[in-house]
Amino acid sequence: MTDANDQANYVSNGPSGDVAPPPAGGAAGMDPDGLIEGNWDQVVESFDEMELKEKLLRGIYAFGFEKPSAIQQRAIVPCCQKRDVIAQAQSGTGKTATFSVSVLQRIDETSPDCQALVMAPTRELAQQIQKVMLALGEYLEVNCHACIGGTNVRDDQRKLESGVQVVVGTPGRVHDMIQRHSLRTNAIKMFVLDEADEMLSRGFKDQIYDVFKYMPEDIQVILLSATMPVEVLEVTRRFMRDPIRILVKKEELTLEGIRQFYVMVEKEEWKFDTLCDLYDTVNVTQAVIFCNTRRKVDWLTQQMTQKKFTVSSMHGDMEQQERDLIMREFRSGSSRVLITTDLLARGIDVQQVSLVINYDLPGNRENYIHRIGRSGRFGRKGVAINFVAEEDKRVMKDIESFYNTNIEEMPMNIADLL
Repeated sequence: MTDANDQANYVSNGPSGDVAPPPAGGAAGMDPDGLIEGNWDQVVESFDEMELKEKLLRGIYAFGFEKPSAIQQRAIVPCCQKRDVIAQAQSGTGKTATFSVSVLQRIDETSPDCQALVMAPTRELAQQIQKVMLALGEYLEVNCHACIGGTNVRDDQRKLESGVQVVVGTPGRVHDMIQRHSLRTNAIKMFVLDEADEMLSRGFKDQIYDVFKYMPEDIQVILLSATMPVEVLEVTRRFMRDPIRILVKKEELTLEGIRQFYVMVEKEEWKFDTLCDLYDTVNVTQAVIFCNTRRKVDWLTQQMTQKKFTVSSMHGDMEQQERDLIMREFRSGSSRVLITTDLLARGIDVQQVSLVINYDLPGNRENYIHRIGRSGRFGRKGVAINFVAEEDKRVMKDIESFYNTNIEEMPMNIADLL
């Protein structure tokens, strides 16, 4: 492992000790309008052509994948070739499997050392990634551990010290395990930053930098994000060497297969009656309802329960065990409606979700695409319904122009679309 001070110098100044100043108007690979240019056009149309390990291929097909998605066709091969990669694609397109396949291809499953570190912004997403990694790596018999807050520190230490090849974690707990010398970093060859825009907006930047200081100097960095704000570009300049950029412009970010509608609600207090009317007319298999605050989640859950609707709710104030139980119930279908904040907007793949309701429009327009990406994942059809009060009109127009999309007024026959 390199000396921490040397590595800090590398983080600050780049591999050659200096970083070329960005061109006027933005970072390298960015035009003055803030749009980022891709620099990789190789497409591999089947998993069989990617020269993957035989046991990994078995895991991919057993998981139910038949043909790689667009991001998988472009990003898996360069990730397996040890290149630094920035991959941008919207929710539900297979980003998790993209880096999971690449990690499983590159690690030596016969060695007990930790060889890949994946960082995610929420505990739920880290656990979701762990599940995908274990499923795809089933025939390789890979050990993958989720290193997250809200769990017993001693248990974490014991598990790490017994030998795991892949660690998926949230920044605080990962940093803690490194400092306690339970997570040894000298054999790590891949550092993956998932949902990078969300991680940095949550204020994890310093923790990510602190973790990166402990990585070997020749570490491969893979960064994934649905949106690329300036903070993400700053990280790419500081961490990455000559990265391959596989990027989708924001005007291409609308989700195919998801119908988007709005319901005009004159006053905020009329939204609840509108929701009840909607539930009287629609037979929903599973739905996620998004609110902007934890208090609103609790209030709406209480109101719907009083009306005898069976709902569950989840937000960041809850204990980890409670959050795990709620997600298990929702995934199994025993709970059909989940009311939540943006905590759940990214990365949680619940296959059966056919409807997303934005009770509140998101305060951050980037989160709109993550929310409506809960439905219609991997090309399935889905519907998103937005409740729009008078004061929300401007926000909806902003979302439409940002994504170059059209949100239609909800038709009377909405039941036929679900």
